[in-house]
Amino acid sequence: MTDNFVSINSTKANFDDIYVKDDPRAYFSVLGALDYMIPDVAAPVVRQIIGAHARRYGRKPRVLDVGSSYGINAAVHRFPVTFASLRRRYARHEMAALEPSEVARLDRNYYASWPDRGRATFLGLDASEQAIRYAKDVGLIEDGVVADLENEALTPAMAEVLADVDIVLSTGAVGYVTAKTFAAILEASARPLWIVSFVLRMFPYDDFQALFEQHGLVTEHLESALFTQRRFIDLAEFESCLGRLSSRGLDSSGLESRGLLQADLYVSRPAIDVRNARLDDIVMISVGRNRPTGPRYVHVPTLEGQQVALEP
Repeated sequence: MTDNFVSINSTKANFDDIYVKDDPRAYFSVLGALDYMIPDVAAPVVRQIIGAHARRYGRKPRVLDVGSSYGINAAVHRFPVTFASLRRRYARHEMAALEPSEVARLDRNYYASWPDRGRATFLGLDASEQAIRYAKDVGLIEDGVVADLENEALTPAMAEVLADVDIVLSTGAVGYVTAKTFAAILEASARPLWIVSFVLRMFPYDDFQALFEQHGLVTEHLESALFTQRRFIDLAEFESCLGRLSSRGLDSSGLESRGLLQADLYVSRPAIDVRNARLDDIVMISVGRNRPTGPRYVHVPTLEGQQVALEP
């Protein structure tokens, strides 16, 4: 990890302990208490990018989630669940006394009971063996790679898993990982990659863009939107973040200064794909459409075509 990233991370909250449990209860408890929301706020945009890839290449894309932890992005994209709804599930007192194996059994049945939206196949990459094992065990990811690519090389078996990836997704891994991790993924890939990164504004992204350019990828920044990650854990993290932003010439007024970490979206794609459709042509931001409401009419795809349903 670069010295710059080490310095920035030294003042950020450390959540290492919640990623090495045999089930995600601690993960949801700790991050949920900080109003962690990036999987939910990023989901509508990621779905549009996944859909654009499917139209462009004519196949259901395979998505590699970098820093996948317990498969939360896969859950949000494959099933009608959110981080918030899953947090409520694990917060129930009935779940507290269960053994991890019983939690996994219930979760397998829980996810199997939902229809898979079928937009993409998900793979996971994480340094936590426990998190990858859980995500595979309950059926959220098709396969996973347990590796710290900052400090170890891909094995042939790992490279084989990554060879047919179409989209690389990160909703917070940048900063914990550097361009070195993405370089290993690019070397293993046998397909033209789309790389979708939600990056906290305190972290520079220049090295990543330079790496992607070397591999023929053009990086676009969605300048019209920011994505909230979570609340600051304490005053020290808050003040450090604002200081970092100021040193980068970024204004935090009304953003991080309001107590919430903010992320930029960068999407890197082959130049020919960018010429075919710019990021602004693919992504539309519709604020509020995922907030809870009263009953509303929705279109539901069925075997007979689109049908109207009343969604509670």
